[in-house]
Amino acid sequence: MGRRRVDTGLSTVMMAALMIVAAFLTGLPSARAETQAPSLALLDVRFLNDNKGYEPTTDAERRRLAAMAKQFASAVSRSGKYEMKPVTDAVRAEVASGQPIGSCGGCEASYGKELQVDRVAWLTVQKVSNLILNMNLYVADPATDKLTFLKSVDIRGNTDESWSRSLKYLLDNYFLAPDSKADQKTSG
Repeated sequence: MGRRRVDTGLSTVMMAALMIVAAFLTGLPSARAETQAPSLALLDVRFLNDNKGYEPTTDAERRRLAAMAKQFASAVSRSGKYEMKPVTDAVRAEVASGQPIGSCGGCEASYGKELQVDRVAWLTVQKVSNLILNMNLYVADPATDKLTFLKSVDIRGNTDESWSRSLKYLLDNYFLAPDSKADQKTSG
């Protein structure tokens, strides 16, 4: 009796070609790994009290501003859409002593270049009264000195919870939303 050949349906040459292709494909980094998230620095969280003569800014409002900065950085970091970068003490001092971010004639872009980030962000909370406030998020591209994102949400009530929920809504439904275009580069 002679040996019988078992036909597996794949020739030796075909099998070798498939192995080479498989080895090549497994050696390639994924597209996600190649695409690094843009870096982002939160320059400032500013409070605009329209009625400070009648309703001075409270310690609770000042604490909320600090809490917003932490909440923003935490949510953005968790999302993976951006890599949060710290603001240096030197830039923080310049921001504190200079004109307000957003109305400083392009200082945001200068700070972003100094920090070597792809995006800079700043938040404002405007208090019309204890019942009516609004929160604005601005994001700019330091390379072009152009806004890449701007959105405002209204706040009803001046409480820790109302501020926190408003920022969460702004981030989850606009800035960090899956279909958000906030991280795209702007054209020059």
